[in-house]
Amino acid sequence: MLFDTHAHLDDARFDEDRESVIAALPKQGVRLLVNVGADMDSCRTSVSLAEQYDFIYAAVGVHPDETGTLCEKDMETLAEYARRDKVVAIGEIGLDYHNNGAPKEVQRRWFERQLRLAQELSMPFIVHDRDAHADTLAILKECGYFHGVMHCYSGSAQMAREVVQMGMMVSFAGPVTFKNAPKTKEAAKAVPLERLMIETDSPYLSPEPFRGKRNDSSRVRYVAEEIARLKEISFDELARITTENGKRFFRIG
Repeated sequence: MLFDTHAHLDDARFDEDRESVIAALPKQGVRLLVNVGADMDSCRTSVSLAEQYDFIYAAVGVHPDETGTLCEKDMETLAEYARRDKVVAIGEIGLDYHNNGAPKEVQRRWFERQLRLAQELSMPFIVHDRDAHADTLAILKECGYFHGVMHCYSGSAQMAREVVQMGMMVSFAGPVTFKNAPKTKEAAKAVPLERLMIETDSPYLSPEPFRGKRNDSSRVRYVAEEIARLKEISFDELARITTENGKRFFRIG
């Protein structure tokens, strides 16, 4: 059994074949999936998707690029979503200094606010961190609430060890399979098995040999295969451990 802990199957790129893609997943070994919100609209559609399919759960939160228009009323809406049975986390939230999205100070404000929301609700949270490692760590430490996961991890092995010491999980996606990603492979080696999760971030970041094409949750298998190779354990063992980790982290079952 595989658990794709981070996907965006509500994305418009699935509009023509969403139902068939999702229907095929259990037969392809994907028995659990968390569909993750990135703005207020996708939070709503993520919740709807989770309520439609037994094996899909939802996370609700606002990606740093989308924080420019947020207001406190949106936090109330997120809290309402978060109280629904199939919603298991606040996310994805964080910082992105790579894209030309919201100003950095705006991103930091709403990252802190959504972290506080997760803490208030005693819920796990999902962190997006791109080219903002120092500020991300600083805000996490200042908040002091560490029931989170660094999603689609892109930092160093040293930072991964620090995150694990804080009590957080680390999740890897398609880039760990890329031939030109030695830093990500080293980070995967550094994360203890009990703190490791896998994901697709679909429709983004398709793994080798599908790089550049639309991703979907079935391809979490390729992430699992590569990390199993790096960890020198069997695919079945890696799949079992990461599924158990995901269920424990998101408090599923």
